[in-house]
Amino acid sequence: MGADGRQHVLLMGLQVTDEASYARYRAGMMPILLSYGGAFGHDFVVARVLKGDERINRVFTLLFPDRAAQERFFADPHYRAVRAELFEPAVAAVFVLGELEAAAG
Repeated sequence: MGADGRQHVLLMGLQVTDEASYARYRAGMMPILLSYGGAFGHDFVVARVLKGDERINRVFTLLFPDRAAQERFFADPHYRAVRAELFEPAVAAVFVLGELEAAAG
């Protein structure tokens, strides 16, 4: 990932309401994510929330070489178009659960 052996990790929680549209979003955004050196780390479908916002039904990590790459990805006009078309109708709530710098790998 990053030149110093570190990566920027974004921990996200979502309330996905349309699985089919969300799957199309993931397929459409993946080449854009990869072009910024990004990747999915862990990805979970949540059956039950024991503490916190009970609307969350999806949790995942996004990995980037650094925070600047993450910011460029989310600002990319192609990503924004895919997000508007497929993500926004499929997801009712978005939660940034955390961000951190971690050792790559």
